[in-house]
Amino acid sequence: MRGVVVAFVATVAILASATTIAQQALFVWPHGARAAVSLAYDDALHSQLDVVVPALNRHGLKASFYLTLSSDTVRERLEAWRKVAAQGHELGNHTLFHQCSRSLPDRGWVAAENDLDTTSVAQLVAQVRVGNTLLHAIDGRNERTFAAPCGDFKAAGQPYLKTLKNDFVAMKSAFGGVVPDINTLDPYAVGVEIASDITGPELIALVQRAAAAGTMISITFHGVGGDYLSVSREAHEALLSYLATNRSIYWTDTFIRIMQHVKAQRISSLQKLQ
Repeated sequence: MRGVVVAFVATVAILASATTIAQQALFVWPHGARAAVSLAYDDALHSQLDVVVPALNRHGLKASFYLTLSSDTVRERLEAWRKVAAQGHELGNHTLFHQCSRSLPDRGWVAAENDLDTTSVAQLVAQVRVGNTLLHAIDGRNERTFAAPCGDFKAAGQPYLKTLKNDFVAMKSAFGGVVPDINTLDPYAVGVEIASDITGPELIALVQRAAAAGTMISITFHGVGGDYLSVSREAHEALLSYLATNRSIYWTDTFIRIMQHVKAQRISSLQKLQ
């Protein structure tokens, strides 16, 4: 009997593996690209409006901007953010107040009133939904993605992301930018590579890893040529120039469009296998 069970389990594993391989063969990126690249910019910083957006537009690339909606930059430069959306970039939800867990290492910078450890799931979810309403007032869009501040996924010690799944197309809520297998990627736990104090060649090497894997990479920036967690203008420009020059290899687009494509491809692949 034990031998029959072992044989059955092995057969199931083989069939599952064969299905995954078949799905991988059917999955395609737009324009025959080898990989997708999601460039994201968190926290609504001045350098993103002053440096990043002009650079992206100059190279004809689209990106996602995750706004902390209580930011002075949002209040003071609302029309500029509205223009960013009109230019085809994505405005994503990064919460109202950027709450993070203060109890974790190196989190002394988290203000007591923005401590995720003392914010209930109900409070945070309500705030995030208000954030979606505010974003709709800026760009008029109804579908959106979410980036979890600091990659933290618990409010007052309880997981909160699952409560918000129906509010978003996808979420960036993990670390590790290159996706190992696009067919097993959880759209609500997409990993990101945080770019800070990194050179142009190092950034280019990251997207080359995604091309080698045939999957995607999500790179998250904060300041560019200023602000904090910054990369230099030169490093950022080197990456954009590389991506623009190699459009046949890299599909660089907003996170929401990339994840909409991933979901559509999965449905299409399963239908073809049936």
